[in-house]
Amino acid sequence: MPDRSLYRLAALTGLAGGLLTLVAVARRAGLVPENAVTHALAPPATAMLLFTLTALYLCQRRETGQLGLAGFALNHLGLSGLFAIEFLTHAVLQYQDAAAREAVLTGPGRPYFLVVALVFMAGVTLFGVASWRTGVLPRGALVLYVTGLCTAALRTSVPEWAYLGGLVAGSAGVLWLSVTLLRDATRPALVTA
Repeated sequence: MPDRSLYRLAALTGLAGGLLTLVAVARRAGLVPENAVTHALAPPATAMLLFTLTALYLCQRRETGQLGLAGFALNHLGLSGLFAIEFLTHAVLQYQDAAAREAVLTGPGRPYFLVVALVFMAGVTLFGVASWRTGVLPRGALVLYVTGLCTAALRTSVPEWAYLGGLVAGSAGVLWLSVTLLRDATRPALVTA
């Protein structure tokens, strides 16, 4: 697949994933109905961002060096873990009673959720720092991406409004980065002013 096609497809996937995440935020905030359809949108949103993250890494892999590779790998592992958590939450736990859900979330699943959150935060931070240093991607988008997604990763440690705000900021960063990929897909390097 030519780079141009890869970046365009990844950009469109990122736009869809970012928008689906915003729908999930609206559902949690009570702005859209909570039903099987709105619950089903959360896992695919996370899965879509795996492809977008890969393209964001590939478009600057030479410039980011080892730090960028480490950030990409940890960010990818964290997103993969979040996909598993989203799937569990929206395809399994929502059909369990409150006691069963609580037993999974506070029992044997809790250390797993914590490791996923820490790996994701480390990956987002390293990827953001490496990307910032290169100047290939828009720095404002990186600030939204890093601060928003790191806040969202603290889901169980911050108030609901901070978690949802983090998702909104992180999604805004993803949308901005996706527009950059889409707009600049024909350029050999995604150099921004």
